[in-house]
Amino acid sequence: MDEKIIIPGTEAAPEKRKKILSCIQPSGIPTLGNYLGALKNWKLLSDEFDSAFAVADLHAITVRQDPKMLRKQIMEVFALLLAIGLDPEKNIVFIQSHVPAHSQLAWILNCYTQFGEMSRMTQFKDKSQSHADNVNVGLFSYPVLMAADILLYQADLVPVGADQKQHLEIARDIANRFNGIYGKTFTVPDPYIGKQGARVMSLQDPTKKMSKSDPNPKSFVSVFDSPETIMKKIKSAVTDSEGGVYYGEGKDGVNNLMGIYSCCTGLDYDAIAKEFEGRGYGDFKTAVAEAVIEELRPVRERYDLLMKDQAYLLETAAKGAETAQRIANRTLEKTMKKCGFVLPR
Repeated sequence: MDEKIIIPGTEAAPEKRKKILSCIQPSGIPTLGNYLGALKNWKLLSDEFDSAFAVADLHAITVRQDPKMLRKQIMEVFALLLAIGLDPEKNIVFIQSHVPAHSQLAWILNCYTQFGEMSRMTQFKDKSQSHADNVNVGLFSYPVLMAADILLYQADLVPVGADQKQHLEIARDIANRFNGIYGKTFTVPDPYIGKQGARVMSLQDPTKKMSKSDPNPKSFVSVFDSPETIMKKIKSAVTDSEGGVYYGEGKDGVNNLMGIYSCCTGLDYDAIAKEFEGRGYGDFKTAVAEAVIEELRPVRERYDLLMKDQAYLLETAAKGAETAQRIANRTLEKTMKKCGFVLPR
């Protein structure tokens, strides 16, 4: 076979990897739904893209927080990001408030965002009703801070769930408006539609999404629930009186458990139905619980080790913030120059 001759200077340049940004609020330990729907896939994203992952602690204070609890939750969620396998040597993993450029750019972008745009945000309307005693300006304008989070890192892609699509659209609108006035400044981000994780529903009311704020603790599994607790919660999950394990209309509880089992084992619904053909819900629920326990075990074990080394967590957070700030400052300075600010020497 003839060897392929490559003329120097004609080699194809390696394709530039796209940039992706993902953030998570430190509002308590995530549920199994958060893990299977998003966090589990973040490790895959980190291998495919130039990735930045942040604990979005500035967003958390739109709702009143206990300072001691907030500090604890910030470190817990930062440790969780490392525990799911995000390598801080290959990715930027940081705490949002450690990078002042987020707040600085948010103020500038506030001045390029229309009041009418913000008042149409459905999450503001929803949260205003659930926190009627604290309808603050931050709650109203936090989509602009979210836009700053994204635009600072010139992210090409942002993974978004159904409840965040409107916020990504406003980030795109702000970027296009600013670019239209001053010339290309920001990358206009696209939504990332990757491998779909399970939309995990409440174990007690499978017509509702699983939520850690649900007053019924049996309705959700926390990422760090003990194996015994996971087993009890899944065994008490609502199913139906039919007794057959298959995916179908009117079988919301079974459909939910099948989705969880599929995400943990890689089996499709037909294979699951075949595995449990002629067997009752007791066997099925036990198998689902065992699969969840094994899925979460390595994450829980890594997390426990990380939480015992607070010095390492703080050092890693500082390194991540240093890298993030270096990138963010380039965008911030470029933006400020275009607006006409005099930058310090």
